[in-house]
Amino acid sequence: MRRICLTLPTNRPCAETISVIGAEAAYAAEHFGVEVHLLILDSCDEHAFAEHARAAAAPHGAANVVVHHLGEAAQRDFLHRVIQRAALPKPDLLLDLMLPADVSYGACTNRAFLIAAALGCASVHRRDSDSSYQVHDGRPVFPIHHELLSLGKRAADAVPGVTRNLLDAADADKPVAMVGSSFVGELSVDIGEIRELDPEVYYEVVGLWAEAGASERERRELVEESFTGAGTEPFTQDESTLGTPDIWRVDMCNVALDHEVYERVPLLPATSTIGSDYFLLHLVRDATLPGVVHNRHIVNYYTPERRTVPGFTAYQLRFTKFLLSMLYLHPVYTAMEAAGAALLDERHHVRADVIARLAGRSAAEDRAENVRRLDVIDRRYRQLGGRYAEFADHLVPLRERLLDEAQADIEDFALLVEAWGPLIAAGRAEPVSAGGRTRSADDA
Repeated sequence: MRRICLTLPTNRPCAETISVIGAEAAYAAEHFGVEVHLLILDSCDEHAFAEHARAAAAPHGAANVVVHHLGEAAQRDFLHRVIQRAALPKPDLLLDLMLPADVSYGACTNRAFLIAAALGCASVHRRDSDSSYQVHDGRPVFPIHHELLSLGKRAADAVPGVTRNLLDAADADKPVAMVGSSFVGELSVDIGEIRELDPEVYYEVVGLWAEAGASERERRELVEESFTGAGTEPFTQDESTLGTPDIWRVDMCNVALDHEVYERVPLLPATSTIGSDYFLLHLVRDATLPGVVHNRHIVNYYTPERRTVPGFTAYQLRFTKFLLSMLYLHPVYTAMEAAGAALLDERHHVRADVIARLAGRSAAEDRAENVRRLDVIDRRYRQLGGRYAEFADHLVPLRERLLDEAQADIEDFALLVEAWGPLIAAGRAEPVSAGGRTRSADDA
């Protein structure tokens, strides 16, 4: 029986989300005949962890659903054993990159990838703790429906399962490497207030995402597309498109990846940096691997913590670090796009050595552009006043550290890509459940 990993990384209380994701796991097992490993990577405090454990232990009404609820101690134990088995240089650094002290969207998903490989799963299906499902005709709209219709199939064989086929004939024999959709609800990045206060400030700040040298038109189009998801239109009927995936229509709270992709290249392990988990979407598209984009959008909402003063400061810092990361990521994206199908070997597998080389080379980029980005943020946030001006004050003593971290992040990524193959191989030989809690639906 095919195994899949439906994963939820979380560092906040989300027992209700765990319950509804359990229902999605049951839906997948019932309708697609797969064994679902529901993997909850839990970084919460003891009280929230206990609430999550109760939600995870609740019966989901389906056989072939296995729940793994792992706190950070269990995750660290697994990672330590894997890194030891892999016998790689710099084991302490690798452990820190896989389970850093600070929030890392890439690292938490990398842990899911590694554990999924250890569990023998063919795919990873990621959800987020600050999202929920749409409801249509009284039933939840589960994205896993489209994911399991197509993921991993030879692209030509996936045609009957989609409503629109834009597949290039040259890609017909390649596997469907990604299936994803977007979100409805609030902006995926907490910057809507900036747009309300001053649209021109919003344009200039969000435009810092663009590659240096982008035209005015390209920059404005980027800003208009950024962080908006699928708007607010509710789900009414299924639509799906097979072909080169439009990654602007995919969010990491609503995506599934085939193991042939994530077992070869990880995500950026950068800390306190939004967007650090999107690299593989670019890789799938640029390497000419087929994907399916559908319209079972997830509902995005803001948790109360993001409304607090510390939450605001933390999120704006993550946004700032995202903008700085673009100095190093844009050259990699440009090179990948130029390489196209040359990123794949004769078996349509991603050539990880090429990615590691591109990332390592990018670390030599001139920092002047990032100095300019910080200058723009300082000037524009002070213009907004209030808590934005206070955040500008907060950034002043951090400038040099942030510039150093942005460069170190791409260097760490290059190192992790080189280590990833041995880590995956070692992970397959280590048990996952030591120190964690696992439960089969049959035990409920």
